[in-house]
Amino acid sequence: MVKFVIMRIQTEMILSASRRTDIPNYYSEWFINRVREGFLYVRNPMNARQISRIDLSPEAVDCIVFWTKNPAQMIDKLGYLRDYTYYFQFTLTGYGKDIEPHLPDKREELIPIFRKLSEKTGKEKVIWRYDPIFINKRYTAEYHLKAFEEIADKLSGYTEKVIISFVNLYAKTQRNMRQLDIRQMTNEEIVSLAEKMAQIASRCNLIIETCAEKINLEQAGIRHGSCIDKKLIERLSGCKLRGEKDRNQRQECGCIESVDIGAYDTCLNGCKYCYANYNDDMVKEKVKLYDEKSPLLCGYTTADDRITDRKVRSLKDMQMVFFD
Repeated sequence: MVKFVIMRIQTEMILSASRRTDIPNYYSEWFINRVREGFLYVRNPMNARQISRIDLSPEAVDCIVFWTKNPAQMIDKLGYLRDYTYYFQFTLTGYGKDIEPHLPDKREELIPIFRKLSEKTGKEKVIWRYDPIFINKRYTAEYHLKAFEEIADKLSGYTEKVIISFVNLYAKTQRNMRQLDIRQMTNEEIVSLAEKMAQIASRCNLIIETCAEKINLEQAGIRHGSCIDKKLIERLSGCKLRGEKDRNQRQECGCIESVDIGAYDTCLNGCKYCYANYNDDMVKEKVKLYDEKSPLLCGYTTADDRITDRKVRSLKDMQMVFFD
């Protein structure tokens, strides 16, 4: 018998869906089923026997932030989210199949999907990500500028913002990318590339920001950004938020606190720079456990699990404001 424990854990209720896997691309049916039932389970990645039960009622969720490289499967399901505030972080780069092996053609499919999503939701709800940026013999600075400009031209009018970042070689990414012969960029090279990208973004009427970067690129016309963005959520929801910086993220990350509802080692995109997958074999084993009707993503509860009903508080400040 699974153990249920009711505890008063105070937390934010912005959902991150998800830094750990591409839910819109591969698990949209599961997510919509969870919305219909009004809750889901999330395993603690540091202690697999601990499970949180997350309330998904519109009253409990301040915003949903979707992270994806291909939201095609979500577009026809957006009606189920009519009572929620949400937006998409859509990663669209110039890399080929050697880096992003399981993504469809960028020109023929992904750019039209981006534009279709923007038309459905509004351009303020679709943020373009061109990241992570790395340099090797094939993917030179000149290559990135050409790819960035082509994509920016085609997305102009379909988004308000682009977020860039430069690759961080975590242990997992180093293992997966060791065959790619990546060259460490100097600060001068980063600034030079960033300046040119900022000029392209400006011409295409795009705000350009960085994600969790130590380097200050204000001289290049680029400010530090927030992927889970307090100001954007306030704008979309029409309410002030009281949330703080997410202490579970890197020091340079400017994101507001959130609850991630994904699971590691479940993303099928196969991107070589991914930090969320250990290896392809582990992903294949976990994905075998996928059941769109299970409260858990890629798994089931067991007799040894301890399920905690995660009590939440809204971050919305409902007090009337006369002067701002």
